[in-house]
Amino acid sequence: MSDAAEIAAKARSRETRNHWLLSTPALLVILFAATGPLLIVLVYSFLAPGPYGDVKWQFSSDAWTSVFFERDMFDDTLSLALANVTILWRSVKLALLTTVVTLGLGFPTAYFIATRSANRRDLWLFLITIPFWTNLLIRTFAVLQIIRNEGLINAMLLKFGVISSPLQILYTDTAILAGMAYVYLPLMVLPVYASMEKLDFRLIEAGYDLYATRFKVLRRIIIPLVKPGIIAGSILVFIPALGAYVTPNLLGGGKNMMLSNLIELQFGQGRNWPLGASLSITVMVVVMIALLVYVRNAAGSGARHG
Repeated sequence: MSDAAEIAAKARSRETRNHWLLSTPALLVILFAATGPLLIVLVYSFLAPGPYGDVKWQFSSDAWTSVFFERDMFDDTLSLALANVTILWRSVKLALLTTVVTLGLGFPTAYFIATRSANRRDLWLFLITIPFWTNLLIRTFAVLQIIRNEGLINAMLLKFGVISSPLQILYTDTAILAGMAYVYLPLMVLPVYASMEKLDFRLIEAGYDLYATRFKVLRRIIIPLVKPGIIAGSILVFIPALGAYVTPNLLGGGKNMMLSNLIELQFGQGRNWPLGASLSITVMVVVMIALLVYVRNAAGSGARHG
C-alpha cells in the first residue's frame, strides 16, 4: 500500500471513529430511555402477578396464554378468551376504519390545498394544523358535546323534524370512530399534501388530452404518484388510533373498550401487571407488522418509480 492510500485509510478510520463518538450520547439515550422500558415490560410479561399489583420474580407464561385464552376454574381447561379477542378485533377494526375515513376526507382536502396558489397554501395548512394547538382532551370533549343526546347534531335533527327522539350516538363504536377521525385527520392530510405538492399537474392535463375520464386520471395517474404519502398518512393514523386511550374512554363510556383501556385496567384495578405487559407487547407487535408493510410498500413503490 502506498503512503497516500495508507494516509487516506487512516483518515477514513479516524472519521468513522469520530462519528461513533459523536453518536454515543444519542445511542445511550435511545438505549436507556426507549429500549430499557420496553425490556422491562417484556420481562414483566413472563413473570407471575403479585397480590398487590406488583410481580413475583418467578417465570410464568400464563400472561401470554391469557392474551387469547382463559382457564376454566374447575377443570383447568383452556378456552378462547372471547372478551380479549373481541376487544382486540374492535381496536383493529376501529383503527382501520379511522384510517379509511381520514383518507376519504384527507385526500380531497390535500388535493384542494395543493391546487391552490402558492400564497394561499400556507393559509390552508395553517387552518389544518390549528387543532394541534389544543389539548387532545379538550378536542375530545368538543366532539362529545356535538354528538351527545342534547348535542348539536340531535338538536338540529329534532328542529327540522328528521327524528322524533334523540339518536344514541354517544357511547357507541360510531362515536369512537367519529372522535378518532376528527383527532387524527391532520395526520393524514399533511403527508398526502406533501406528495401532492410534488405532483406534476401537467401529467393530469396530458391524461385529459388523451380523453381519460376523471376517475381514470385519479386511478392511473394521481393515486400511483401520491401513493407514498397515502401509505405514510395511513401509518401515522393507524398506529395512534390502535393505541388510543382518551378518545375511546370518553366517547365509549367504558362500555366499548379498546386495547389501551384493557391494558390500563390490568395495570390498575385488575392488578395483573404481567397480563398488562403482554397485552402491551401484543399492541407493539401489531404496530411493527403495520410498519413492515409500510416499509415493504414504500420500497416497492420506490423501485417501480426509479
